Amino acid sequence: MLVRKSARRLELYHGTQLLRAYSIALGRNPLGHKREEGDGRTPEGRYVLDYRNPRSSYRKALHVSYPSPADTLAARSRGVSPGGLIMIHGVRNGLGFVGRLHRLFDWTDGCIAVTDAEIEEIWRSVPDGTPIDIEP
Repeated sequence: MLVRKSARRLELYHGTQLLRAYSIALGRNPLGHKREEGDGRTPEGRYVLDYRNPRSSYRKALHVSYPSPADTLAARSRGVSPGGLIMIHGVRNGLGFVGRLHRLFDWTDGCIAVTDAEIEEIWRSVPDGTPIDIEP
């Protein structure tokens, strides 16, 4: 899986073959790597989808393994928390009717948002343990 932040695009691959691409919304402050809790940034780097939450406040959610040990060390060296709970998720429960309009602006706290229909598709297609590269 690959996220291209500048293109607002999430791509699913099988090997080198692109299977599907989705338009996304990001954290409300999308430029740069997430540095601390509350900064509104979406992290950059190589992570893993390590668990899923079927009872999320945002339809369904797949957890990104942020913070890495390096992220934690960097944040702690600045005296701040790195934050966490970075997810790929749908729209907030009860607002699914918004559909693709949610992508008109970056609105998450650092997560990667897709439509409810898209998170259902990703949920079925992507197993836990899948690597995810998040590029600027």
